[in-house]
Parts: sequence; structure tokens; C-alpha cells
Amino acid sequence: MARYALTDIHGCLLTLRALLARLPLRPADELYFLGDYVNKGPDSRGVLDYLMALPGQGYRVVCLRGNHDQALLDAAEGRTDQDWLSTTERALTLRSFGITSPQDLPLPYLRWLRDLPFQFDIAGWTLVHAGYDFSQPTAAMRRDWRTMLNTKAFVLDAARLQGRRLVHGHVPTPQAELQRHLGHTPGAVCLDTGCVYRHNPELRHLAAFNLDTHELTLQPNIEPDYPIMKR
Repeated sequence: MARYALTDIHGCLLTLRALLARLPLRPADELYFLGDYVNKGPDSRGVLDYLMALPGQGYRVVCLRGNHDQALLDAAEGRTDQDWLSTTERALTLRSFGITSPQDLPLPYLRWLRDLPFQFDIAGWTLVHAGYDFSQPTAAMRRDWRTMLNTKAFVLDAARLQGRRLVHGHVPTPQAELQRHLGHTPGAVCLDTGCVYRHNPELRHLAAFNLDTHELTLQPNIEPDYPIMKR
């Protein structure tokens, strides 16, 4: 049995499919997705459809909540105004669902987004989208969902995770920097290699991390052209 973590897909369905096709996956393997499935990229709906169908192929699949998944859910439930994305990016997301307003998001996607957990513990690892505020007491830290979705910097305290290492996304990291980082057996691993930023050669990759062998598989962005800001 193999265990893989992936994150920050941002509507890049073709790239996701290509990456998974390169992994030696077998039934009963475990796939952990760390959030941000939607927004910015060309096919948010396609990514959700693909993830929702994966368990039917025999894999154990756990999908966590990212800040962009929360933003889409908030918009669909009327809890935010229209600044959840730029005008161009918002139109791209809505068009993928065939709707003109986030409040028209079909019910199956609403239900799926509402059920996404914020964090998940497995043998050897704690999984979260962004990270934790390790200055808080452990119980409070594990309830602080806004930090779990949005933090961009933290000082790891492994004792707060009962010795588990941390794997997360959210902060686009050049692939070369991630590979160097993994060479030192770090206590925290950021897997966001900025797949959606197709104009940036240091980013523009989707990463799959084998949680047992620590092997990293990188897939370049292969999506058709779409409007995206340069990062």
C-alpha cells in the first residue's frame, strides 16, 4: 500500500490526471488531497468531479478543505460579497460549472464542500491545508480553522503534533526549493509547487509526495491557455 499527498490543484484537471497516471497506483492505495481544488485555473468543476469519482476506483481518498474551497462555499451560501476572486478568475470558475452566480452551485458540490475536513492525522503525519498557530494551546490550535486555511508562516512545534511531521500546501514554492528542502528530512513539508501559475517556470508544477518513501513526482502544467496573473 502506498500513501500520496497532493495539494493546490486549482482547476488544473488535465495536469492532475497526468500526474496520477504517472504514479504506480494500485487499488487500496491512499490519496490525500490538501485543499484548493477550485478557482484560478480552467476547470474547477472537472477537478471536483474527478475527485468525487476516485473512491469508486478502489482508492482510499481523503480531501481536506483549502481557503479557495471555503471561499467558493461561502460565496455559494451568500456569506461573502463578490470580491472572492478577480472578475476574470471568478468568471472562469463559474463558467466551469455552467452558472453565472455562485449561489447557483449545484447541490452535490455544495454538499461535498461542506463535508471537507480541515485536518487529518495518519501514521507519521498531520495533514492540513496551510498550517497552524503553534503559539496557541494544542486544543485551541487544532480548532483554529481560519489559521489552518490561511496561514503563510509558522514555527513548527512537533511536540504539539505528538511527534508527527506536517505536510501542507497554500504557499507556492519553487520546485527546486522543495526538492532541496526534502533533502534535509524537514519536520514540515509544503507541497504547493504553484501548478496554476503557468507563466512562471519556477512554479507551474503539480507535486505528488510519497509519504513513506519521500519520493516526489512533479508534473508540469499541461492545461490549455487560460487567463491567470503572473506570480
